[in-house]
Formats: sequence, C-alpha cells, structure tokens
Amino acid sequence: MSARLDPAALGGAPLMALLACLDRDGEAARVVGGAVRDGLLGLPVREIDVATTALPEIVMARADAAGFRSVPTGIAHGTVTVIAGGVPFEVTTLREDVETDGRHAVVRFGRDWAHDAARRDFTINALSVDRSGHVHDLVGGLADLAARRVRFIGDAHARIREDYLRALRFFRFTARYAAGAIDPDGLAAVIGEQEGLDRLSRERVGAEILGLLGAPHVLAMLEAMEDAGITLRVFAGVTCRPVLARLIAIEAAAGLPADPVLRLAAYGVAVREDAERLKHRLKLSNAAAGRLLAGVDRAWPEISETAAKALLYRLGPEAFADMAALGFARSGAAPDDRAWADLLSLPRRWRAPSLPFSADRLIAVGLRPGPGLGRAMRLAEARWVAAGFPQDEAALARIIAESAAAAREG
Repeated sequence: MSARLDPAALGGAPLMALLACLDRDGEAARVVGGAVRDGLLGLPVREIDVATTALPEIVMARADAAGFRSVPTGIAHGTVTVIAGGVPFEVTTLREDVETDGRHAVVRFGRDWAHDAARRDFTINALSVDRSGHVHDLVGGLADLAARRVRFIGDAHARIREDYLRALRFFRFTARYAAGAIDPDGLAAVIGEQEGLDRLSRERVGAEILGLLGAPHVLAMLEAMEDAGITLRVFAGVTCRPVLARLIAIEAAAGLPADPVLRLAAYGVAVREDAERLKHRLKLSNAAAGRLLAGVDRAWPEISETAAKALLYRLGPEAFADMAALGFARSGAAPDDRAWADLLSLPRRWRAPSLPFSADRLIAVGLRPGPGLGRAMRLAEARWVAAGFPQDEAALARIIAESAAAAREG
C-alpha cells in the first residue's frame, strides 16, 4: 500500500522549517510515529516526533545555526528537543537496540530506517513521512491502519520482552484504534509474558492504565484482560466492569468527556481500602487518589434540589460532580434517569453563591473575637445554606441575630 500525508498539515511552518534544516547535505529527516498514524486517520495530532540520520551533535549544531533553540533532553538515547517557531519537537537519531532488560534499552545510533522501524512496538506506530509527503511503511502499518488492527512488529514475544509495558500498551492501542477483534497472536504473547509486568515501575503502569481507561473501546479490552488474569495482577483486587459500563453510558447520555480517574473509581473502588491500594499500586497523585474516594461512604437517597445545592456548596462543583456520577453509576438506574440526570447537571446549571457576610456582622451585634465567634459563624453559614442562600438584607439580619443568640447560649 502507499499513502501521502502533507507534513505541513501536521506541524505547519515550524515543522517544515525544521525538516528543511535537517533533511539536507547527506542527512535525512522524517516525521515518525503517532503523528503520522493520527494524521492519516484524520485525528488531532498533539505531539510531533522527528527521526533523523544526523547524530545529536549535528542536530544541535544545525538547529542553533537556523536560529532554533535546542535542548539535549535525552542525549544518551539520541533525543534532542528542538524549539522551532515556539513549537517543541523531539528529534531522535535513528537507533537500534543493543541490549534490553524489559524496562530500559542500550542503543546504538545508525542510519538504517528499517532497523529503526523494527525496534518500535506496533506496525501502526512505525510509519514515517518525509517532507515531500511520501509515507514510508516498512512493516505493514498502512494495511493494519486501514483494517483498524493493532499488531506487534515481528515476534510479539520479543517486542514485549524489550519493554514489558508494551503488554499494557497493546490493550490501550487496541481500545483506541482497533474497530475489530483483538489480535490473537498479540493477546497470546501478552498472556505468556505477563509476569514481566511485575518488573515495571508503578508510575509507568499507572499512566498506561489511565490511558486505557480513557479509550473508546475500554470495556472490551478490560474483559480480555480479566479473562487473561492481567487485571488481577495489575489491580490486586476485585473490579466491577458493570459499574464502569454504566458510568460510560451516563457520560454518553450527558455529553460528558471520558474521565479516566472517575472511570478508575467506578471500576476498581468499592470501599476505602480499594482507593488506598490503587493509590499505591498505580502511584497516583494525591489529587487523583482523593477523587477515588468520591462517594465511597455516601448513600444517595432521594434528594431534593435544595439539599443537593447545599451539598454542592459544601463540596464544590468538582467533588459534587464526581460523587453524583459515581452514585448514578452504582445506583443501577438507567443512563437517562431524569432525577439522576438533573442531579448530575446541577453544577452546570447552578453556581453556588459566596457567603454574603463576614464575622464583622456578628461582632457588630455584640460578639467578641474568640471561639464563640467561630461557632456563631459556623451556625450562621449553616442557617444561610438551609434557608436556600438568601441575599436579601432582612433574611441575613435575622440569620445573624439568631446565630449570635445561639452562640451566646451554647
């Protein structure tokens, strides 16, 4: 198969200037990997990587001479970040692996595009395009892209042993790019090599799992991973795909974007201990781990809009939305359930007002600074919320007076 792709459509004038800088005087440069894949599929291109026959010192010298800025971000592996026209591009010298241990590779630089393509993971990630727009396919990536098939390059077992994270990447890329069945040879290799996952850092595994959870066909991939015993190895606990399925259906019905952290909570968290375990196993940030706890200890009875607004005021819109979405998914209600949908949409429909008074109002009615004043402020805020967030002066004066009196008595 053959194909063409205008590199200017990928990175505009800055990319074309960079390619012109490197692709001359006996050296070649091409856009490689995900940018080519996504560009051919008509998907947004987020990052652009460039491969070149030029050694890193030549890349830096040429970039500097052209007025670009170059940073040796991964010089040991041949990677230089070149900032052209304010846009960063990773430029990597062609490589081939000399030695791998399943996590890191020792490489040597080369000039053979076929060797460089062969060291990549999947055929659809080994495509490259030169500045004339010709797409180079050395491993059958174009046919696999047309068939929406994710397939390891060469011997799948060997590719996985070079970096065991590829076992998880196989599921993530299949969930994102494959429209048909999972590649059986790839799946068999992943199952056979899954013990290697135990050698990976928690950060890498966590990032890959969150990437998988945000993909369009995640449910089918999780089912395959469960059948292969891989989810138990990664999560080390009970998971619940039906709750995740309901959350995904709710996202679709409400027009919400995929939220990997919320999906992780739906799939892997039933009690607080689950959240703590996943925080450790996936090396999650404190913020992400905190979101896993949303709704764990809360039962959602029938709740009025007034009570929901009070809860939204206390929690803030982000935490309220998390709790409502997870409560909705765990309730078993249909994705178009009106009451739950109204609750879920509340942060978009209503913005909690700011507290319209300060401690000065309580001091003005005779309270002195100290613990009693703090109690009175808490009472006043609670009364204001319970009253439905009134703004008129008469209601506020009444709340201040009643709270001050209660504080004096208590």
